[in-house]
Formats: sequence, structure tokens, C-alpha cells
Amino acid sequence: MDQAPAGEVTVTNKRECSGDDCTNDAGNLQCPTCQKLGKESYFCGQDCFKRNWSTHKALHKAQSNGHFNPFPAYPFTGSLRPVYPLSPRRTVPERIQHPDYAQHGVPVSEQKITVRNKLRILDKKEQAAMRKVCRLGREVLDIAAREVKPGVTTDHIDKVVHEACIERDSYPSPLNYCHFPKSVCTSPNEVICHGIPDHRPLQDGDILNIDISLYHGGFHADLNETYYVGPSAAQNPDNVRVVEAARSCLDAAIALIKPGALFRDYGNIIEKTAKERGCQVVRTYCGHGVNQLFHCAPNVPHYAKNKAVGEAKPGMTFTIEPMITLGSHKDKTWPDDWTSVTVDGSRTAQFEHTLLVTETGVEILTARLEDSPGGPVEMPKEVNGAAEANGLSGGEHINGVEGGEKGKTAS
Repeated sequence: MDQAPAGEVTVTNKRECSGDDCTNDAGNLQCPTCQKLGKESYFCGQDCFKRNWSTHKALHKAQSNGHFNPFPAYPFTGSLRPVYPLSPRRTVPERIQHPDYAQHGVPVSEQKITVRNKLRILDKKEQAAMRKVCRLGREVLDIAAREVKPGVTTDHIDKVVHEACIERDSYPSPLNYCHFPKSVCTSPNEVICHGIPDHRPLQDGDILNIDISLYHGGFHADLNETYYVGPSAAQNPDNVRVVEAARSCLDAAIALIKPGALFRDYGNIIEKTAKERGCQVVRTYCGHGVNQLFHCAPNVPHYAKNKAVGEAKPGMTFTIEPMITLGSHKDKTWPDDWTSVTVDGSRTAQFEHTLLVTETGVEILTARLEDSPGGPVEMPKEVNGAAEANGLSGGEHINGVEGGEKGKTAS
């Protein structure tokens, strides 16, 4: 889960009128009942709407099934809509150690930090605790990823994640953190981060980021990956371009980590890598320290020419988690105060690891396992030649960083 420090495109498509007996293009008149249900039904005019009402209203019963869009008047930037009501908040047994915000939603320990740039150096025992919690985090993410398929809801993925955490005597870190209502962040398509799991079924062609954080033995793990949903998702060149760009951006940044490396420098290689693939870097959210605290110093921006303070030292643990977009880098937040989306509705992808600085380089505490779901894909064949000519190959990968054995060190 990330932390927030500090030319838009508008596409107009003609819509067909929803009247059964009408072949006109629709205007801006929407059925108000459909709007409340999160559906889009446009009519060419008031007369057409009245004439077709008797047949159109029959659709409402079929559409409702108890679900609705809680923000019907909100100007969404893309096609995604929230599908409420949210399922009840899941519970964690008392036998499992809870972080300080579990009951009241306020991370008091993080607020007590008086020196914002003070960086924790973990001793050998603490590093071992981080290795354990991060191994558990990888297990939970892989379990969640195996559930990703068309027709599955993100609420189901939340249930799977929650139960997997409990089975490992771990608390799902997002649950009630600053009052976040769920145990995992699920961010499809135009959602940059902090998507709230709900009842929308995943669709063939979607991309989905799953952001796992869990708390075990007094320490937090934090990692995420973006996955292709269904067989058509990896055949969409735009999907592949943004997902593999994000993967490569994280790889490139991790390859720079070693004692003395400046936190401000990772953003330079991330932005360079993203731009080579025709993508942009979200600036609002950043990587962060993670240990006994869910979010702490250092801040690790992902964009070039940032002014982050500090350098890597052996024993530090922090995340890098670049968010990459096909369109504008600017973001907008839904009225739920959590879901961050691209302002132009363009697709976006993210990858994250928790990292331990060693004497010679870096240990990827949340590294993929040999059987981890997902992984890089090639640009679809029909566009592969053009993509490679422009440096957009989906299969590019940095040796020794991603996809190797857990705990591999990149010097």
C-alpha cells in the first residue's frame, strides 16, 4: 500500500438511443433509475423516453439485484463504476496481534514520529522478522492472484486475502488503516491505487492490481502486482504496454539500490523507463519505509528530478512501487475518499516490493517464487514488430531482479 506525499484527453463517442423503437443517436437524457443503479441508459429525447417507459422499466428489476452505484451523479473519468453495498467489515480473531489502528482507525505510532526523516536501521533479529512477514505476504498475494478470472468479484478476492492472512496468524494491514474498510486494495483498469473491493465482477480484458499488506510478529510486509484478467487481456497491446512498463520500472529502480544510493535517484530511472514505452509516472504517491510501522521514512518518489532526502544504508527496509499510466499522470479521487483514478480514464499499472538494503546491494524480501502466478508477457504478435521498434516490448526484464529466487541480491 503506497503513501501520498505531494494534457488531458477527452473522447466523445456517439451513443445509440435506448428506446426499443428508436434508431436515433442518444442525447444527454439519462434514465434516472438506471443512473442510480450504476447503469447507463441514454435516450434521444423526453418523448422517446416516455413512449418506451413501459418496456424499459422492466429492465430495472433485472438490473438491481440489490447492487447500486453509490455516486450516480459523480463525473467518473472512465468506464469503471463502484458496485455497492460493500460487504460487512471482516473480523480478525483476538489471538492475532493487531496494529494500533485496528480498533479506532488511527495509526497513533506513525503520528508520534517527531523527526520525519529519521530512518530506522534494523538489527539482525528485526531483519529476520521482516523476512518472515514478507514471505507470508508473498504467499497471500500468490493465493489471491490464483483467484483472478472473469466473473470473480474483488469482494471475493478480499475474502480470500482476509482468510489467508488469518491462516498465517497475521492481521491484514489495510483493514481499518485510516478507516480503510477492507483487507486488500484491488485496483482495476483506470484505478491507480487504493481501490475498495466491491461486487463488480472482473471482465475478460481487464487488468487488476492486487496490493497486499499484512502484519505479523510486530512487522508489516507490503507488495503488489498487476495481473491480466482473462485470455483477451494479454492480447491487448495497450494493456501489455502499461503493465510491462510498470514491471520494468520497478526492476530498473531496484537494480540501483546499494549503500549510499540516493532516494531521489530512483525516480530518474523510473521516469526514463516509462517514457521509453510512451507512458507517464504518477506523482501523487510514493514508496515508503516499512517495518514496525506500516508507513514511515523514507519517502521514495517515482518521478524524475524529485527532492527526496536521504540515502540507502544497510539494514533499512522500504518499498518502491511505481504507478505508470498510458495517458495523463494526473489523478483524481472518487467520493469514497480512497479510490484514486487517472483523470482521463486511461489504464494504469503498478508493481511493488519490500526491499532490504544489504552491505553489497539489496535483498528483495517479497520476491516472486518459481510458481508465483503472473509474470511478464510479450507484446501481442500482430504488433510485436512495431512495438519493439519503439522500445515497447512487453517482455523486457532486468537480469537478477524480478522473477528470480526469493531473497536474490542485486548489487
